[in-house]
Amino acid sequence: MYLAFYGLREEPFRLTPDPEFLHLSDPHRAVLVSLIQGIVQRRGFLVVTGAIGTGKTTLLHTSLQILTLTQQQVGKRRVESAFLVNPTLTREELLESIIDDFEVSCTGTTKPRRLVALREHLLKTQSLGGTSVLILDEAHLLTLELAEEIRLLSNLDSSSDKLLQIVLAGQPELEPLLANPRLRALEQRIAVRMHLRPLTAPEVRVYVAERVKIAGRVSTHPFVEAALHEIYEFSQGVPRIINLLCDNCLRIGFHAQRAEIGVDIVEEAAVILNLRKLSGEARSHSSPLPVPKHTYRRW
Repeated sequence: MYLAFYGLREEPFRLTPDPEFLHLSDPHRAVLVSLIQGIVQRRGFLVVTGAIGTGKTTLLHTSLQILTLTQQQVGKRRVESAFLVNPTLTREELLESIIDDFEVSCTGTTKPRRLVALREHLLKTQSLGGTSVLILDEAHLLTLELAEEIRLLSNLDSSSDKLLQIVLAGQPELEPLLANPRLRALEQRIAVRMHLRPLTAPEVRVYVAERVKIAGRVSTHPFVEAALHEIYEFSQGVPRIINLLCDNCLRIGFHAQRAEIGVDIVEEAAVILNLRKLSGEARSHSSPLPVPKHTYRRW
């Protein structure tokens, strides 16, 4: 709708987790590096937390893409992954989903036979120089029973190496879930913990500019400086909200035939999205933005 008017090749603020549009701000770069290193070094369990819309899913897809391309370049077998986006499963459904995603050949229907088939598949992948990764998005929705079932998958490891790299990604509620005394055995196996914080005001400016550039605009982006500040105020640095707000701004600007996006357009878009700024009092009582947390355990 507004692409030609603003000199764009494609929509710059789509909500899909497209690695092409990943902006590597400091928090995103730090988490991405830790993810890739943790998987390559076969650390076992990795945990990524972050508020809704901060970009966790995009980072997960990007890490897999980078790992796959790297493996291909060095002549190794590509990374094999099972990516589960709905962890509200039964124990049987979890195992079935993992086997299906890894495309494990298994004629048996009992759980022991399926686990044996899965382990043989993981061993074969490793022997060919490949890496097997299980990613569970929205992991804060896991039940205690299913979280323990995931922990038991680490029993598939060989005596010398970890056959399955497991990434648990979810909202901050994942941390208290893992801290439950019933999951002490799982918590002790977590080798890397990462937290993805929202963007700062300067990072929001760079984020918007970079996405517009990737989408094909040659000249300077249409958002004036004051508008970018308002975008930060309304979004609080959450990329998903930034995308929603900026997309609506471009649509409003196109209909009004405005070459520049000013504060008034941002405020109109915020009304449409029912967004509000934090008051000064709310800011003073709110918790400070968390800094990226990378905890490595050495065994």
